Amino acid sequence: MKIGIIGAGAAGLAAAFDLSAKGHKVVVYESAPFIGGQASTIPVGGSPLERGYHHLFTNDKAILDLMADLGVEEAMKWYPSRVGTYTSGKVYKTTTALDLLRFGAIPFLDRIKLGLFALKVGRIKDWRGLEDQTADYWLRERLGGKAYEKVWAPLLKGKFGDFYDQIGMPWFWSKIQTRFASRQGIRGREMLGYPDGSFDTIFSKLKKVIESRDGEIHISTPVVKIEVVDGVPKALLARGADGQHIREEFDTILSTVPSFSFPDLVDLPDDYKKRLTDVHYLAAVVVVLELDRPLTDFYWMNIADPDVPFLGLIEHTNMLPKEWYSGKNILYLTNYLDRTDPLYKMSKDDLLELYLPHLSKFNTEFDRSWITKVHYNALSAAQPIIGTNYSKVIANHRTPLKKLYLANTTQIYPEDRGTNYSFKMGRELAATILYDEKDNWQNWK
Repeated sequence: MKIGIIGAGAAGLAAAFDLSAKGHKVVVYESAPFIGGQASTIPVGGSPLERGYHHLFTNDKAILDLMADLGVEEAMKWYPSRVGTYTSGKVYKTTTALDLLRFGAIPFLDRIKLGLFALKVGRIKDWRGLEDQTADYWLRERLGGKAYEKVWAPLLKGKFGDFYDQIGMPWFWSKIQTRFASRQGIRGREMLGYPDGSFDTIFSKLKKVIESRDGEIHISTPVVKIEVVDGVPKALLARGADGQHIREEFDTILSTVPSFSFPDLVDLPDDYKKRLTDVHYLAAVVVVLELDRPLTDFYWMNIADPDVPFLGLIEHTNMLPKEWYSGKNILYLTNYLDRTDPLYKMSKDDLLELYLPHLSKFNTEFDRSWITKVHYNALSAAQPIIGTNYSKVIANHRTPLKKLYLANTTQIYPEDRGTNYSFKMGRELAATILYDEKDNWQNWK
């Protein structure tokens, strides 16, 4: 087969890797001038650094398996994480269970209740019984009190904004499952993974292997249309980096574009199209600061305070060696926003001016002279809003058009979207494509 793939992110390249391994010709078109999607990198201090913070949990099996298949498994290293929570005008250490008992922002009995609640959710093995409830309702009813008011309510509102009370409980369940899996030992210290050389180690090896099998990866080449003949997709129409028009025929096409973009590429039946357009995405804006000294002692700072205009503070070099970045301390300031939010439309400089006065809340000695360089990244389709009973409305990977497939983050469920699950989905789609071809498309629904 000759297979066209739209998108050179984790799902697209993972699918291309497996399909090319079976001798099929793959051609990948990517609109951006780089590969890797949300895990793509920029040069910082002479080393690659993700545009948006990235790490692995110990149960991220799909990416570990892929690294083994690529022969780069030894690049993965594991580091102890240090977690803090900012609330009520103060930073609290919340790395271990003992830290939780010392969490003075809420009464002692609420601290006990908070810890027991997390254990209770962690023991739930089947998420299906949670599908008809929102995370906010479940937390209010089952936890409540100051633990809800001071911790989970502001975290939900900070991450999802006006959509905080629409998020299905399986999202919260999956977060707890992942966190518990990464905690080791009696003290419950979280261990997180990060590959030597950044996630670019994986993507660059994927590119090298795919191209060694006669696969093609074209960057700065957006697909503008999927050409359909007699109800079957036959070709991709794209625009090359130099502006030339490209038309290339394929036996099968896999798209990894966001759900709201897919109907712009191809006409779809109303029911399937509705499944796509009903899912709302939040955008992400990330400001990366290079500092000449650390801001805090923590890798990950949860911000449970509505007065702080960003959602998270991730100090990359508090977990990883700053020597990788010429001695600079790397700090991510991250936000999930609706695409209509004024903050999403702000320039890098204006956003920085909004953020900077709040950094002294985490370190009273902070001064803007600590900043040596600023990077900025915005992503329009960062976080899908997944509501209740989502398994009943999720869009099938097999689209209504035979030999046309879709794989994007709205189809990762019940887990939350992430690089590990995108790799997993891409490889599963490769297997589905091969199965369908062998079975002469009789399984299409």
